[in-house]
Amino acid sequence: MRYSQSEKMEIIQLVEQSPLSVKQTLAELHINRSTFYKWYNRYQEGGYEALANRYRPPNQFWNEVPPWERDRVVEVALKHAEKSPRELACYITDKRGYYISESTVYRILKAHDLVTSPIYTVVSALEKFPHPSRAPNELWQTDFTWLKVVHWGWYYLCTILDDYSRYILAWQLCTGMAAEEVKQTIEEAIRFTGVRDPKVWHRPRLLSDNGPCFVSKALREYLEQEGMGHTRGKPYHPMTQGKIERYHRSMKNILLLEHYYSPSELEDQIATFVDYYNNYRYHEALNNVTPADVYYGRDREILARREQIKKRTMLLRRRHYCSLKLA
Repeated sequence: MRYSQSEKMEIIQLVEQSPLSVKQTLAELHINRSTFYKWYNRYQEGGYEALANRYRPPNQFWNEVPPWERDRVVEVALKHAEKSPRELACYITDKRGYYISESTVYRILKAHDLVTSPIYTVVSALEKFPHPSRAPNELWQTDFTWLKVVHWGWYYLCTILDDYSRYILAWQLCTGMAAEEVKQTIEEAIRFTGVRDPKVWHRPRLLSDNGPCFVSKALREYLEQEGMGHTRGKPYHPMTQGKIERYHRSMKNILLLEHYYSPSELEDQIATFVDYYNNYRYHEALNNVTPADVYYGRDREILARREQIKKRTMLLRRRHYCSLKLA
């Protein structure tokens, strides 16, 4: 049993004040005599402060990352400067077949002064939607955000996001925020997913805010014709659409670093980001797989493979540690 500093002091006082011998008192307290005298000598030399527990870390942990793997982490980080420590840890596991934790990557990069503070804030959202979706194309989230083109004015980006996988199904850069633009974007998502196929029994439900284009009669009639339900978030409560709000914020954190001088230039950058977001960006809320992995059902296989890589890596580290101890 490990005793605290105050407990050691209390035991010393009990022994000093006890009418019994030191041996008998310690026997009653179930404390080894050598342990007690060690405490007592420290107390006489340094007083109460000397009774504090002393932690001596081991010279080497059995699962310590070898120096050459640390160098590889720095090498990968320099090649992929846009990735966070979390994303780098997953990337190394998936591409290099070597498990390393996010915290270890962070410590290695911190030691090399390669960790930068975030320059943006993320929109907070509910931890879990009251009625979470259980499969792709069960619930779609949609919303507008605006972006400026120099000398052209403001443009409005309409996006359709799959709630279950966070996969971006469709998007359209528009000059306004009317029901017609929303219908065109939904139409693109329907073509992409094939939910209009007669073999598909269930149609997705649409989640939006209460903007004029989303409460219009034209959109309601269109959704009824397509057999799609429509859920609107609570007024003045944007957290209901937290997923698409977060997506738009993440996108604008990158896109707003540059100026755009034509709508086509802006569309090219949006297309590039959507491809990166869907297929390459490890999403923390999806167990660090990409939205495409979840949408196409590859996530379980990837997570199982990562677990196998982790076990294999831990075994290699233990063997390396044992070989060093025997050397």
